[in-house]
Amino acid sequence: MKIIGLTLYATIGASCVLAQTNNVPVALPPKYHEIEVNGIWGFQDTPMQPDGKWHIHDPTRTQPPVVTPGTFSQKATPPSDAIVLFDGTDLSQWVDRKGNPAPWVIKDGAAITSQTDIFTKRKFGDIQLHLEFREPLPATGEGQDRGNSGIFFMGVYEIQVLDCFDNKTYPDGATGAIYAHHPPLANACRPPGEWQTYDIMFTTPHFGEHGEVIFPAYATVILNGVVVQNHQAFRGTTTHCAVGEYSMREPTGPFGLQYHLNSVAFRNIWVRAIPTANEP
Repeated sequence: MKIIGLTLYATIGASCVLAQTNNVPVALPPKYHEIEVNGIWGFQDTPMQPDGKWHIHDPTRTQPPVVTPGTFSQKATPPSDAIVLFDGTDLSQWVDRKGNPAPWVIKDGAAITSQTDIFTKRKFGDIQLHLEFREPLPATGEGQDRGNSGIFFMGVYEIQVLDCFDNKTYPDGATGAIYAHHPPLANACRPPGEWQTYDIMFTTPHFGEHGEVIFPAYATVILNGVVVQNHQAFRGTTTHCAVGEYSMREPTGPFGLQYHLNSVAFRNIWVRAIPTANEP
């Protein structure tokens, strides 16, 4: 399946489904079935990853090593050339999927996920992102049902947000994963209730005149000061239970945050445009 814009993912019953952001579940053909292996839920009848080693969302895939983070960029002051997307006061730069004002609640300088995904009014290409998030306390649920959200570049390339502190899930859906493509290099999550930081460098895919991929989208992801993706390529747009694909699109797109039925808090969101250096 292809995803246009931002979507939510969920598992209803034993089959993969796509839940639209109006919270109306749309059942897909009952092809893939969720299973539990050693306390970890996932899938083993999904397509294989391109490297042929693991199924997409495979619960038996090696878990990323746990790394206790130090201090890093919490409450980082935006540089002089940054575009501040949320400073704790209002969501005037954000809209919902229909272009209406973003419905998230602001409390104590944080935007709390609610009702639907939100998108920036502005469109971006290659960017440096700083963002801080906090998982709900007390923690409830397990696996993908604990503190789930997501960061979407150009509306279609997702870096996962999840509460993975003492909470295992299929590795390509863990915090810091390029969702469904690449697990994080480490689990550097802080406990729920504590503020965490993402610093991400994202470069857009480039296409030839006939739609061929000249080079893919890339992300370098730093979670709480720990590199969890090192200039890693996206295999296409974000999908669930399927291998991503590329299709020719505009060189810029909105930045998005996902609502996935959990109350995740965000603050101090800013971006910088960054050039791509092609010379050695």
